[in-house]
Amino acid sequence: MAGVETGTITTDIPARMDRLPWARWHWLVVIGLGTVWILDGLEVTIVGSMSEALKPGDTGLGLSSSDVGLAGAMYVAGACVGALFFGQLTDRFGRKKLFLITLGVYTVATVLTAFSMNPAWYFACRFLTGTGIGGEYAAINSAIDELIPAKYRGRVDVAINGSFWVGAALGSLLTIPLLDPNVVDPSWGWRAAFALGAILAVGILVVRRHVPESPRWLFIHEREDEAERVVSDIERTVVDETGVELHDVDDTITIRQRKTISLALIARTVFTMYPRRTILCFSLFVGQAFLYNAFFFTYGDTLSTFLDVTQTGWYLAIFAASNFIGALVLSPLFDTIGRVRMIAGTYIVSGILLAVAGVLLGDLSAVTLTMFGAVTFFFASAGASAAYLTASEIFPMETRALCIAFFYAIGTAAGGIAGPLLFGRLIEDASSDGDITGIAIGYFIGAALMIAGGIVEIFLGVKAEGQSLEDIAQPLTAEDRADNQTDQAERSRA
Repeated sequence: MAGVETGTITTDIPARMDRLPWARWHWLVVIGLGTVWILDGLEVTIVGSMSEALKPGDTGLGLSSSDVGLAGAMYVAGACVGALFFGQLTDRFGRKKLFLITLGVYTVATVLTAFSMNPAWYFACRFLTGTGIGGEYAAINSAIDELIPAKYRGRVDVAINGSFWVGAALGSLLTIPLLDPNVVDPSWGWRAAFALGAILAVGILVVRRHVPESPRWLFIHEREDEAERVVSDIERTVVDETGVELHDVDDTITIRQRKTISLALIARTVFTMYPRRTILCFSLFVGQAFLYNAFFFTYGDTLSTFLDVTQTGWYLAIFAASNFIGALVLSPLFDTIGRVRMIAGTYIVSGILLAVAGVLLGDLSAVTLTMFGAVTFFFASAGASAAYLTASEIFPMETRALCIAFFYAIGTAAGGIAGPLLFGRLIEDASSDGDITGIAIGYFIGAALMIAGGIVEIFLGVKAEGQSLEDIAQPLTAEDRADNQTDQAERSRA
């Protein structure tokens, strides 16, 4: 149904949200919303760490190396479907309603995974779990960007997306005792690992209930009174927590309110008004999705198949720690040095390092391969996190969640589904003659895509640091939009 205009308002809410100093309230947003990436990291790592535990027919599910890759692909396919399905619902029905629903979907699917009795059930549950996580990416990234002040948006987004690796490290360490037959029965250890993810999700849900709806979404959808109440409450809380007196703002924006925005209008905006930004996001998402999903989903299988590692958890934990440290250390630079330089630099450097690892693969041990991966992904983690930041801030507010979903789905489908399937096949073929160099082709492809993404960023990147979301991309419902389309077209090329 096409969007129908219901009124016109002039509001200063975006300027008031952007001028807020950092306070404990913002940490509530970070903890309540950002912790979803910990869940994603936990899920991905559990599958990677317990690939061997799932292979025996008596205590596991009788999976082959190709099946392990297929399970990863099913999870990513579910994430793509969930992102697209829940993404358009997020733009239509609000951020809060959907980030509660998607977390619920994830929780139920993870519990069902723990009760898998055959490969088919397991694959189906991995798909449903991915559906919830994919929906989370769309709902959460849009909500975070609309609640965090402009001067902090880059570092917060990159650091939060990097927290995926906190979950990855946690999952790696948890699997060490859970997969030790002397500690836990092998037939129950991997099931317990999945159940723990659901327990963490319930805790996050409790915190998340206190995060408000996005005021930016509210005033566009004819709920300006509620938006005003939400912002006033946030301002009072921030003043009480910081003791800083808030200054008045002069910047306003006039909006033509609509209850819904048609998908046709969203598609026309993304593909015809912002073609360069569309190419940019596609390039960034394909590169990072292939790199991570291909390498990390099957890393545990690589260690155990070729390098005689029986407990992969320690190696994966070190790898995960370097990723999180990279995102945490480099994240402030995306607001100071700038988006274009940092994204291009992290993509190109990590691509070159991965290519070198592919060349040296035959001479690397489990320890040196992990060290190579740790250095490579120290840079790649920040770059990959910035891909989500880019998609969430360079398109109009009404399309934000669906744009994140669209690029996540397209990029991840290209890299995240093909990657695990390719690596699973490469591992299986190479293991027949015990030659680890047989998987180097996957490294080279990932490296090439990352370097290409960095080059595209150099030419098409948007200098969004410190800018209000409404200045980066004017809302579709802005009253003066028709007069400013030429300016916006020029800005899309900035």
